[in-house]
Amino acid sequence: MLYGVTEGGGSAGSGVAYCRGGTHFRAVSSSLTPESHFRKLPAHAKSIAVNFMLIPRILVVTGASLCLLGCSKSSQPGSDANANPPVATPASSGDQTNGMTTTASGLQYQVLKHGTGTVSPKATDTVTVHYEGRLLNGTVFDSSIARGQPASFPLNQVIPGWTEGVQLMKVGDKFKFVIPANLAYGPNSPTPAIPPNSPLVFEVELISIP
Repeated sequence: MLYGVTEGGGSAGSGVAYCRGGTHFRAVSSSLTPESHFRKLPAHAKSIAVNFMLIPRILVVTGASLCLLGCSKSSQPGSDANANPPVATPASSGDQTNGMTTTASGLQYQVLKHGTGTVSPKATDTVTVHYEGRLLNGTVFDSSIARGQPASFPLNQVIPGWTEGVQLMKVGDKFKFVIPANLAYGPNSPTPAIPPNSPLVFEVELISIP
């Protein structure tokens, strides 16, 4: 059995001495142990000393091999969960959820009734419609139906959600629109009935394109 002990009370540069059966020798590098000391050792002690001196080299080589193996693994694709973070994709035009179709802008619409018309309005057209506008909580803030009078206006002079949505319709169609705040009034509400940055819900029937 080999036991490590500190020679000379552990003084600096004294090295480590090992003993076996009462025989003492130093198992340290040649820079710290004179060759003359090594030559005086018995044959079996020299063999043991050489083995001990090889241990640091073996450990260094083994450690280097493990390091390279680890580095190689970490550089392989898929080894790092964050190497290729998933990329988020926006809703594409025509994406359908819960009966609603979402356009690339975020406008949502649902066809409530198909008419007999074959022509859709352009942004520069003036249209005549019946409509009802509500907040998400169901509160009605405007309704041509309640007034009993259709409304006419140029499509390029209304909120962006209307400009985009009504162009998807044909005469006689009735659509439901859910318009996000950025396509509605945003922070600049024209009336206290519509809180700032409110999404709006409209049911719109396209009566004519004069």
